Amino acid sequence: MPSWNIHTAHVERLLGEESPESLGICHVDDFLFGNLVPDVYVGYMVTNPTRKIAYRDTHFSDPTFIPAPDASRFYNLYVRDKDANDVVLGAWTHLLCDHYYNLRTTGYIASIGVEPGEQTRIRKQADFDLFGRTLSISLVPRVTQRLVNLCADFPQYVVDEPDVYAAAQAQEAIVRKNQAQHVDGEPTYSLLNAAFFQSTYHEVCAVLREALLLHAAGAYAGDLGSIDS
Repeated sequence: MPSWNIHTAHVERLLGEESPESLGICHVDDFLFGNLVPDVYVGYMVTNPTRKIAYRDTHFSDPTFIPAPDASRFYNLYVRDKDANDVVLGAWTHLLCDHYYNLRTTGYIASIGVEPGEQTRIRKQADFDLFGRTLSISLVPRVTQRLVNLCADFPQYVVDEPDVYAAAQAQEAIVRKNQAQHVDGEPTYSLLNAAFFQSTYHEVCAVLREALLLHAAGAYAGDLGSIDS
């Protein structure tokens, strides 16, 4: 699945294309942090959270080989007809991003006849890590009392204050590593390829932009990121 360098790159691309106001975003730091929230308690990106929550509960998806989160369900529960704050909008954006990357990855692997399994998972994740390092990122969320309060009020589950700080620190380390180990040019991937990442990246950019613009305009955006996408 996309790691935080990829999620961050998509946030920075969104903000480079549209003003925060047009996307319904009030505070960029809070929105960026929301894009991290679904992974905080999974146990990978934040290594020592105060507790763990099952992936099926954080991402609305059974933990299959490459699960595609049901972002539409999250939208209908917590975004649609709600005064959704920046953290909630960010979490929805994260699930949309995961949904399309994972769905397209599953389709690509099937198209080349590769069987699911541990070695395929390792190759896939290595390729995602490599792709993430081709992207330039710089944003790290500032932890403010407002952000801490929004996380305490996160409607799906509470994000505790120590975990807010731990996630922000993990994000800072990821940004520094991505800058230090940035990959120029077109890398050689193990399982996927550059054309796959280019097409999927641009598709996800378009989906995220459309979703946020629709919601900000008061239109329904729940068809995006459904399990039937």
